[in-house]
Amino acid sequence: MTDIPKGYATSPTINVIVPTGALGAGVRDADVRAGLAMGGHVIACDAGSTDSGPAYLATGRPKYSRAAVKADLAILMQAQHDSGLPLLIGSCGTSGCDMALDWTAQIASEIAAERGLSPQIALLYSEQDAAVLDQKASQGKVGALAPMNGVPPAFADCDHIVALMGSEPYIAALEAGANIVLGGRTTDTAVIAAVPLMRGMGAGAAWHAGKIAECGGLCTRNSRDGGVIVRVGSDVFEVEPLSATNTCDPYTVSAHMLYENADPFRLAEPGGVLDVTAACYEATNARTVRVTGSVFERQPYTMKLEGASAGAFQTIMFVGIRDPKVVAEIDALIERMHGLMCQRVADTMGLALDAFSISLRPYGWSAVSGQPPADAPPPPEVGLMFVATAATQDVATQVAKTCNPIFFHMPLRMDQEMPSYAFPFSPAEIERGPVYEFRLNHVVAPDDPLELVRMRFLKDGRILA
Repeated sequence: MTDIPKGYATSPTINVIVPTGALGAGVRDADVRAGLAMGGHVIACDAGSTDSGPAYLATGRPKYSRAAVKADLAILMQAQHDSGLPLLIGSCGTSGCDMALDWTAQIASEIAAERGLSPQIALLYSEQDAAVLDQKASQGKVGALAPMNGVPPAFADCDHIVALMGSEPYIAALEAGANIVLGGRTTDTAVIAAVPLMRGMGAGAAWHAGKIAECGGLCTRNSRDGGVIVRVGSDVFEVEPLSATNTCDPYTVSAHMLYENADPFRLAEPGGVLDVTAACYEATNARTVRVTGSVFERQPYTMKLEGASAGAFQTIMFVGIRDPKVVAEIDALIERMHGLMCQRVADTMGLALDAFSISLRPYGWSAVSGQPPADAPPPPEVGLMFVATAATQDVATQVAKTCNPIFFHMPLRMDQEMPSYAFPFSPAEIERGPVYEFRLNHVVAPDDPLELVRMRFLKDGRILA
């Protein structure tokens, strides 16, 4: 069992250093060292998310570069070695699927070898087998979340499926002797709450602290100025920035309950719901906020399931338009252009209209909102993106090539001279590859919190069975 170093055993709080919101987004050694000097008992952070869409889960590839992840992890592993504090990292490799966790483990092994470190590294795998989940579903242990209420889970359609772990697997890994735990897909809060819960701190305070600190410094005044330390007690926690030049206040701390959460007062976690309806946020000084009144309501244990896969394929093109007459009537141009393109593809390629789709997106006008701004003057220029979607990459590209002369040279009116819109690339068409889709928004009820998790230890670059 990994012990908190001497001198901290009698502390009324467990102090968690959260140096970043995501491994690979940037960790500063000075912030980690400040956290150690401030009495940290554990270092914890997240390394993944679904924020950037389904591609990372469907492919198993990480969002951040290997160099960026290695730079951050090297700082954290060295700090762990120097201090003896446990280091917990959740949702490794962005998606937390098995190959993403193995990718992170390989980097950790490389760092250990280069620096002469000998950590006890536990790996927590949470990728799921479709057949096991089908069996769970047949037992009535899988349910859908909104907006997929009533939709049966399509496990076989997923390239990868992960179950979001709670704090229990991390506690089990520490109890098994690990001093570094690299986890597969995990709730953002669980890695921060794990050691406080393990050491008997209040569940309400632990889970609420985990939520507030999940993104590092995002709960501070200057969200780019380092991470935070949270001091978790039996019914209270405090938040303080690691950087001496940063501050936080009741507004910045309480506002983080709105982050990625439809309900600012309640947050579902494995085994219960965090309720902060009665929480009180109080500034104890210019840098620190004290929070009381958090409650954790125990409920039947469930784990959220995420699944993703590749679908159709896309090819894109892009032009810039500055002609003031065209820009002034960009909506009319796009409407006519889209109709001509669809008809040309159908006539030339012999495709049914439901065998492909064409999207025209005017950036600088209405591409983001989908609605032209009311009573707004025309912009000086518009970037028009063309997106062809089809069942195969070749068909999507052929659709783009077929539409090329219309896209680059269509006048506002057919009796006008032929324009040439500005194209930034040659060749004009860019094969974007597959369109990735989330396939699941469900929960599974395991028989116990460790049932769907596999623990392995990493030694000398090898994963032990």
